[in-house]
Amino acid sequence: MRWDNLAENTAKAGNGALFAADAVTTRTFDTPEFRGITFHEIRARSIVNRVPGASRMPFEWTVNPYRGCSHACVYCFARKSHSYLDLDTGLGFDSQIVVKINAGELLDRHLASRQWHGAHIAMGTNVDCYQRAEGRYRLMPGIIAALRDHANPFSILTKGTLILRDLELLRQAAEVTEVGISVSVGFTDRELWRTVEPGTPSPERRLDVVRTLTDNGIGCGVLMAPVIPFLGDHPDQLRATVRAVAAAGATSVTPLVLHLRPGAREWFMQWLGQHHPHLVPRYERMYADGAYAPTWYQRGITRRVHELAAEFGIGPAHRGEARRIPVPDVPVPLPDGPEPTQLTLL
Repeated sequence: MRWDNLAENTAKAGNGALFAADAVTTRTFDTPEFRGITFHEIRARSIVNRVPGASRMPFEWTVNPYRGCSHACVYCFARKSHSYLDLDTGLGFDSQIVVKINAGELLDRHLASRQWHGAHIAMGTNVDCYQRAEGRYRLMPGIIAALRDHANPFSILTKGTLILRDLELLRQAAEVTEVGISVSVGFTDRELWRTVEPGTPSPERRLDVVRTLTDNGIGCGVLMAPVIPFLGDHPDQLRATVRAVAAAGATSVTPLVLHLRPGAREWFMQWLGQHHPHLVPRYERMYADGAYAPTWYQRGITRRVHELAAEFGIGPAHRGEARRIPVPDVPVPLPDGPEPTQLTLL
């Protein structure tokens, strides 16, 4: 990948720049893969976040080296977080990417603190830490090295094939602590993939990641998310996806039905109106009571996927199982407001 023809400027205080009065270095890259995307480099003050409502989660702490995501998944629940930065939750979320360039050194320092007691750290629970920008910024090698050096358990959830670049680091970490890896593959329908996840590697390439990790001794599960009502939930689609997951050697498969939280809901419904207008009334009824599909529907999908998993010789993920990502029953809650310590420059 080429990163030439770089344009750089520094946003100054008082000119309407991002993050209030802080200076932010912004970069654009004149390459086809990144045309129209702006990267805002910051030096964060902290990198380990406590999950709001952690008592309901299988993990309490997360690390997010990026905010915003060029995967551009139309359903991404993390879109709301961009509004805390006075950024657009639609195209802005896809094209205005915040990069915490000191993430690795910050994490190493945090893990060395006497106040830290080695709790599990989850990554990829908001935006993907292996989105395309990681190819240049290379934040994850430093993050994984810090976790390895402190023998701190961690998990990664990703749609990115770039994780294979760090295979050796992951193997080293797995020798000294519990490492859980899960790849997100909600469906194998290529037409659906191209429209709802336009910036991601194809489902087939993601399943190749599962296969490669497994072949190298790192068990990898699949988060089958999202299962999209009326577009990706046909019995034949569910069967094809679970069959492909099993063929890739996944250690587990865990389904999660589409949820539409504020920020994501508006963007997804706009997309739905453009591509499948006949489904808008059905979605309005299905999600009339909030962000989640009715419980009966969620349970039906879960039951069917687990039946298929048993048929193809794989089982649902179990919390606490070594080398598997702890998968929450519900999405990780977003904070109620901005993260000032995360986004203020030194």
